[in-house]
Amino acid sequence: MKYAKSLAVTAGSAVLVLGAAWPAAAHVTVTASNATGGGSAVLTFKVPVESATAHTVGLTVHLPTATPLTSVLSEPVPGWRVELTRTRLATPAEDDDGNAITSAVTAVTWTATAGGLAPGQFGRFSLSVSPLPASGTLYLPAEQRYSDGTQVGWVQQAQGGAKPEHPAPSVVITPAAAQASGDPGGSSGDGSGDGSGDGWGVGLGAAGIVLALGAGALAGAAWTRTRPGRPAAAPSAAATASSRPDPERTPS
Repeated sequence: MKYAKSLAVTAGSAVLVLGAAWPAAAHVTVTASNATGGGSAVLTFKVPVESATAHTVGLTVHLPTATPLTSVLSEPVPGWRVELTRTRLATPAEDDDGNAITSAVTAVTWTATAGGLAPGQFGRFSLSVSPLPASGTLYLPAEQRYSDGTQVGWVQQAQGGAKPEHPAPSVVITPAAAQASGDPGGSSGDGSGDGSGDGWGVGLGAAGIVLALGAGALAGAAWTRTRPGRPAAAPSAAATASSRPDPERTPS
C-alpha cells in the first residue's frame, strides 16, 4: 500500500533525525472504549511532545483497508482542524444494514490552527469507529509533525518479541464469542443476558444465609452450655413466710 511505503520512508528519516537529539521517551498510544470484535469503539490517541524546543503541530492516523472501518466520526479538538481521507475499496464492504460500502476513511489528519502542543504537553485526539475487526491486533500507524519540520513515524510492529523503538499505536481485539463465554451471567455485554446466572447467584446467596444462621444457632447453644452456672434465685417472700412456724399454734 502506498501510505505504508511512504510512512516507512518517513519513519526512517524521522528516526535518523531524532535519534541523536530526542531519545524516544514517550510514544503515541491509543486506548479503546471497547475492544470486542465487530463492535464500535471510541479510539483515543495520546500524543506527547518529545521535543524540548518544537511544538507538535500535526498528527495523521492511518486506518486499515483490509478490514475497513465503515463508520468514522471525529471529535472536535479546540485549536485543531481535522480532515478525513476516503479511499475506494478494492472489495466492497457492508454496513450494519447490509448496504454496500465502496469507500472508507483510511486516514485522519489533525492540523493545529494555533500554536499546537508545546514542549512538556500532550494532547488527546478521539475517533468513534465501527465495526472493529473480528479478532487480532488492530495497528493504527501514526505520523507526528513538529513546528521545526521534523516528522516522527510511529509505524513499527513488534517482531519476534523485540520491542520496537517507534511502535505503531495498537489495540488487541477480543473475539465476540470469547467475550460472551467469559461472562458468568451469559450477558452479551449490553445487559441482555438470559438471567440464568442470576438464578444461581440468588440460590447460592440464600444457601449462604441459611448456613450462616445455622452456624450462629450452634454457636449460641455451645456458649449456653459452657458458660458458668448462675446462682440460684433467692426464695420469694411468700415462700419464706409459708415456711415459718405459726407462733399462735401450739403443738399438739
